[in-house]
Amino acid sequence: MDQVIGGVVADTNAAALKEMGISSLLNNMVANPGEFAVTWVVVVTLVLMSIACWYYTVVKTIQNQVIKARANHVIRTFWETSNAQEAIRFMEEQPANEPFSKIALDCAVAAAHHQKNEGSRLAETLSRSEFIDRALRQAVTRESSKLENGMTILATTGSAAPFIGLLGTTWGIYKALIKIGASGSASLDAVAGPVGEALLKTALGLVVAIPAVMAYNFFNRANRTTNAAFDAFAHDLHDFFATGSRVGEGSSKR
Repeated sequence: MDQVIGGVVADTNAAALKEMGISSLLNNMVANPGEFAVTWVVVVTLVLMSIACWYYTVVKTIQNQVIKARANHVIRTFWETSNAQEAIRFMEEQPANEPFSKIALDCAVAAAHHQKNEGSRLAETLSRSEFIDRALRQAVTRESSKLENGMTILATTGSAAPFIGLLGTTWGIYKALIKIGASGSASLDAVAGPVGEALLKTALGLVVAIPAVMAYNFFNRANRTTNAAFDAFAHDLHDFFATGSRVGEGSSKR
C-alpha cells in the first residue's frame, strides 16, 4: 500500500520486502545475536554440514579417479609379469592408497605363510584354498571399508539438512505470529522479517541437502563398481595362488 507523506509517495511494502533479504537477515543476526540464537544454530549447523559435504565430495572424487586410473595398469601388470616374485615386487612399489596391490600382497603373504607351515596344525586345520580365501575376504573387506569413508557424512547431510532448515522455518513462522499478536496487525511490514527468515532457512537447508544426496548416490554407484572389481580380482588371485593358474588361463605364471 502506498502512503503520501508530505507530498512524497512512500512505498511501505517495498521497505518491508527489504526485510526479507539475506543482507537484512545477516545484519539483524549480527546486531541482535540473542534474539536470533535459534537462527544462528540452524545456519552454523547447515554451513558446517555443507563444508564437510563438499570436502568429502572433492576428496572422494579424487580418490575414485586415482583408483580408476591405476586399477587397469596394476592388474594388467600383475598378470602380464612372467615371474611371480617380480609381480609381487611391483605390488610392493605401489602407493599406500592403491587397493588392488594391497589385496594381491595379502593373498601372496597368506599363500607363502601356509606353504611355510605345511605339515603343521595350520595346514591340517585349513587347506591352502581356505586359508587364501580367508585372507582375500579380509583384504577385500578392509579396502571396501576405506571406500565408505565420508559416505555417512553425505547421507546424514542429505537426510537431515532439510529438517534442520524446516526447524528454522517453523521458528520464523512462530516469530511472525508473535509479531502479529503484539502489533495486532498482519500487515507485510509486521511479518516480512520473520517470514523472510523462515523462507531463507528452508532454501539453505535444500541447498545443503541436494548436493549431498547427489554426491552420495554417485559415490555409492562408484563404490559398487569398485567392489565388483575387487571381487573379480580376488577370485582370480585365489585361483592363481591356490591352484597355480587362473581360470581360463592356458599356462600358469612362473
